[in-house]
Amino acid sequence: MGTKKEIRKRILAKRDALKPAERFRSEALVTDRILEHQWYHKAEYILLFASYGSEISTDEILKDALKSDKKVYMPKVEGENMEFYRISAKEDLVAGYKGILEPDGTSEKFVYEQCQRETTYDSLELATARDFVSVLMIMPGAAFDIKRNRIGYGKGFYDKYLADKPDLQTIAIGFDCQMVEYIEADDNDIKPMQVICL
Repeated sequence: MGTKKEIRKRILAKRDALKPAERFRSEALVTDRILEHQWYHKAEYILLFASYGSEISTDEILKDALKSDKKVYMPKVEGENMEFYRISAKEDLVAGYKGILEPDGTSEKFVYEQCQRETTYDSLELATARDFVSVLMIMPGAAFDIKRNRIGYGKGFYDKYLADKPDLQTIAIGFDCQMVEYIEADDNDIKPMQVICL
């Protein structure tokens, strides 16, 4: 238990202390789970983070997504908020907020509302509807609990970004040591739809 600040500090220390063999094994397992995931296969758009410090590596996920011709976007911190911009290679990223790799902000920005398309049903119905193109966000975090509550890094960038996007499919990933028994959620906290920590 403890405050979010206390849990974050304790869990990040554990994550920092992982041995290379443990780290490699977990990264391989989590990567496999994502690449085999139904949401990943169906997604035309992937919102992915660039690993920083001792975070679990997303390099292999990025390589596969680009190779599979998915549209890949990564976050850029802009003031108190975060936006996602399209990249075509890891080399498109530059050091940004706190030294974290991010797009330079000159490429195509991801706009969730534009991921809708007109769908015409069969002629018997003579109706149209709006369908969402499949989007998957793979997100980081400092700590998670079994009810999918999440502790980020203190600025609330993901909570703010997801606040008006309740239908966006989200999977948080990390190491097994990042799972805790209980996190007290605030009203503005947004749970990922799934958490994969191995």
